[in-house]
Amino acid sequence: MGVLRTGAQALVETLECQGVTRVFCVPGESYLAVLDALRDSPIETVVARQEGGAAMMAEADAKLTGRPGVVFVTRGPGAANASAGVHVAQQDSTPLVLFAGQVARAARGRDAFQEVDFPALFGGMAKYVTEVVDPEQLPAVVGYAFRAALADRPGPAVVALPEDMLTDPCAAATPARVDIPAGQSDVDAVERFDTMLSAAARPLVVVGGSVWDAASVTRLRTFAEAAGVPVACGFRRQQLFDHTHGHYAGDVGIGLNPRLRQALNETDLLVLLGTRFSEIPSQSYALPDRRTPVVHIHPDPRELDRVHRTVLAIHARPAAFLATTAARGQRTGYVNALHQDYLRWSALPHPTPGKLTLSHVMATLRERTDGETIVTNGAGNYSSWIHRFHRFREYGTQVAPTSGSMGYGLPAAIAAKLRHPARTVVCFAGDGCFQMTGQELGTAVQAGAAVIVLVVDNGMYGTIRMHQERHYPGRVHATSLVNPDFAALARAYGCHGERVDTDEEFAPAFERARRAACPAVLHLVVDPEAITPATTLSRLREPI
Repeated sequence: MGVLRTGAQALVETLECQGVTRVFCVPGESYLAVLDALRDSPIETVVARQEGGAAMMAEADAKLTGRPGVVFVTRGPGAANASAGVHVAQQDSTPLVLFAGQVARAARGRDAFQEVDFPALFGGMAKYVTEVVDPEQLPAVVGYAFRAALADRPGPAVVALPEDMLTDPCAAATPARVDIPAGQSDVDAVERFDTMLSAAARPLVVVGGSVWDAASVTRLRTFAEAAGVPVACGFRRQQLFDHTHGHYAGDVGIGLNPRLRQALNETDLLVLLGTRFSEIPSQSYALPDRRTPVVHIHPDPRELDRVHRTVLAIHARPAAFLATTAARGQRTGYVNALHQDYLRWSALPHPTPGKLTLSHVMATLRERTDGETIVTNGAGNYSSWIHRFHRFREYGTQVAPTSGSMGYGLPAAIAAKLRHPARTVVCFAGDGCFQMTGQELGTAVQAGAAVIVLVVDNGMYGTIRMHQERHYPGRVHATSLVNPDFAALARAYGCHGERVDTDEEFAPAFERARRAACPAVLHLVVDPEAITPATTLSRLREPI
């Protein structure tokens, strides 16, 4: 038996043993005992303004560390608010552990104040959902939640904590740290892959997923060079391959380069490494062509042949696969042509309407940021400029939701800046996107996270307006926005805030934001005509 302490103290002790250094929360009376235990812990507690923001911060932190992000929320409304971040973790395959307070055990089942059925609420999103009624089981349950979050295809786990259970005594031992080894690939399967790759004239590797680290990204580059293959990155996984490298072919996401789509149609071996190649990268499941031979390498056996038929399925984590393959090849002309196609597609300047253009913003960021700059964003058409024109160089520099969740960029930027305080962290957010979680500026100020937020204001929900113009021309409804002065709002929170109306104003404003010893918001007022890099609102209205 271990040392007698409360369930809450045992929980925090278990988190420490799992290597947790930071948790995110919105406080609630249902887990006061945990808050008290955290006060005496070396674990940093970051207090958010809304549970959805807290959960997104924890999810973003997990993207950067590879370890489960941890978030604490209260029962009922708190848990419901946090579900937005749980959904991001599920869709993005990110390890996350959500701890949610629950009503006292004697009150369960009576629709008590803020009572919620956690398995019913989270069962379709989380890999593991449980409610701990016995404090002696709590350390083991926490350890299992970490294992569930990390294993196979990573994702969220939810642990409900009845408030009276947390103050009961617990003598159970603390479990050991959970680590999931990279494992080994099936040698015979990898040899088959090497043979198939050697015979292919136009192979194309698409990488994605979440079980990567800096070492496996380095191995990927070495593999691409030795095997003579081009590499494309899945939707919002662009940090997995250096965009300036001669083997980079571009990203497979929204606004796909037509030349890259042609390559995907014409490849004689499509290699999906780590990625599920879901709806966005597959262009609504139009790719790959049924005749295209597909090799799929994924850490979760349940994902193999689930969506795309394969000629070879290999159950392996990218690191294990890349350590095993001995593929060699030379396709210099083919690889170089795809890289040159990418360079032309991402060339700047890119003419768009307006006095302040996102083309100029992206060009300025290319000039004034380094390879370690972290870029975050939420959802919206503004993000297509990032995908197309920002050149990611290093692992750990892109934090974005493959789930397409609005409001993600600011919470993610806060988590990134706290994890890497010496780096520049730039958050892109649309005017609608920012207002989903803009109150987390208060969190940034309180936590000392000096992020730079670029609020792209076109006065509308741009993505929805784009679809509206295409499918219901001349019938705009419910997509316009009346916005505040975002710079003044930022200053009210204690941030640096400036409005930027022209290209000429952006670079000096960005430098002032970078020098500010506090979070900074640049209110970028852009022309609504510039709806995407590829078209304008007026062109959308033209008859086909």
